[in-house]
Order: sequence, then structure tokens, then C-alpha cells
Amino acid sequence: MSTIEEIARAAREASFRLASVESAVKNKALHRMADALEAGAATLKTENAKDLKAGREKGLSSAMLDRLTLSDKVISSMAGGLREVAALKDPVGEVSDLSVMASGIRVGRMRIPLGVVGIIYESRPNVTADAAGLCLKSGNAVVLRGGSEAIHSNLAIAGILRKALEEEGITKDAVQVIETTEREAVLEMLKQEESIDVIIPRGGEGLIRFVTENSKIPVIKHYKGVCHVFVDVSADLDMAVNIAYNSKVQRPGVCNSLETLLVHKAVAAEFLPLIGKSYGEAGVEIRGCDKTREVLADAKV
Repeated sequence: MSTIEEIARAAREASFRLASVESAVKNKALHRMADALEAGAATLKTENAKDLKAGREKGLSSAMLDRLTLSDKVISSMAGGLREVAALKDPVGEVSDLSVMASGIRVGRMRIPLGVVGIIYESRPNVTADAAGLCLKSGNAVVLRGGSEAIHSNLAIAGILRKALEEEGITKDAVQVIETTEREAVLEMLKQEESIDVIIPRGGEGLIRFVTENSKIPVIKHYKGVCHVFVDVSADLDMAVNIAYNSKVQRPGVCNSLETLLVHKAVAAEFLPLIGKSYGEAGVEIRGCDKTREVLADAKV
């Protein structure tokens, strides 16, 4: 097993080569990665079963187990996400604010890769594929440290992605996963300022604060999700119902699930009964303000 320092250095070396990979090659690799995930679904589910078994034995909540599960639908979604990233415009080399000086010299801003992105996350193994895909598209190598609950799943996903990269002629070291589950590994990762350019923690407030307080590397952070949807006066209410329903009911246990629904007072009387009916059928409990409870008698304080 490689040390954290060795992993970070390998990612740094990979980043130099990855920065000059052409967009068409990156997109082809992303499609190969997506195809490989779908082809390796049986392997992924076998490894995921090990994590789920350990999670049940540890007494993880049903919400945590849901986040941890790699179903056929989740695997398909991971693959679809990679294909969506491939379809995005390549940000590398994009020039903005271009101007011509009196001397004739053209001056502007060019978007370039950061280098190596370190991502620390919790129990959702699909983040492994999401993060790897976004970093590849933007020309960055990535060092991934997922939650110990998902170690078998994360290693299986990363193994498939790394092999796909090699098959497209891109160094597999562009995607690195820290294999140890020891908490000290996070602290060691946060000390690799010579190899890792930025740290992105994704998870609960406790994780974010721990990373922020201990990192020697710049951190891109948030503290709380508190995901909002706002239904404005001009909104298509049928569409708004679908959005509000999907953002809460599809996977209520994940960190980007809807927590707060804000409705313009001009459409509240029409919209709230519609979403209230949909939420009620799905078993969603609505807790509302005084105005909300005037419209929805079943809403709680």
C-alpha cells in the first residue's frame, strides 16, 4: 500500500501530463469510464455488499445505508453523469476579458487546471465517479478519500476508472484513492501542500470544520446544506411541483435533498395544496410557518 505522500506525489506527476490532454481524448476517456462502470456492475455490487454488511453490523441508519447502496439505478446514474460531463464545454484554455493594449499586445484571462484536487467525502461511493469525471474534464488530477463505510465500493469504482483511463492512453495516476480507512490518513493528506493544490470536503458540518481547522492546503468549503427551492410568482406550477417533489423524494437521505421550500405569497394558495398532496402521498411531513398552515391544515409547526 502506498503512503499518502507517495499517492499525492504520483497525482502531482500525473497532473503535469493531464493538463495538456486534448478535449477529444478526455471526452473519449469519460465515455469509456461510463461504459466500464456499467459493464462492471456485478463487481461493483459484490464489493458494495461488503460495505453494506459491515454497515448493518455497525448499526448504520437506514438513511446512511441508502447513501451507501450501489443499485443498478445508482450505477447507471454514475455512468450517465460521466457522459453528461463529456458533453460539457471544456473549460481549459477558455479566454475571457481579452483586450488589446496600445502596444498591440493582447491581454486576457485564460482558464487553466489547478493541478491536483483533494476531495474528502463521506458515505456516498458515487462521489468517487462524479469527482473523477469532473476533475478529468477540467484537466486536474484527483486524490480521493472517501468514508471508511464505503472503502470496498470506492476502491472498486476507482479501479474500473483507472483501467479505463489507461486504455485511452491517460495515466491512471490521474485518479487516486487513499486505501487506508484510518482517520490519521485525513490529517496526513491535509499536510501534502507541496503536491495537492486545493482540498474540497464534502459531507457534514463536523467533517468540514475538521478539514478547515487542520488543512495546510487551501480549502473550498461549505458548512451546511440547507438546500432551498423557491417557487416564484411566474413559475410553471406543474413544473414546480415536479421539481419540489423530485428534489425531496427521489433520495431524501442524501446531502443535497431539499430541506426548505419557499413559495411566493401570490401563488401560495394555489401551489401549496398541489405539493401538499404529492408530499402526503410520499409520506413527507411538512413543517410550515403560520401562513403555510393557513393553507395546509396538516402542516406541523
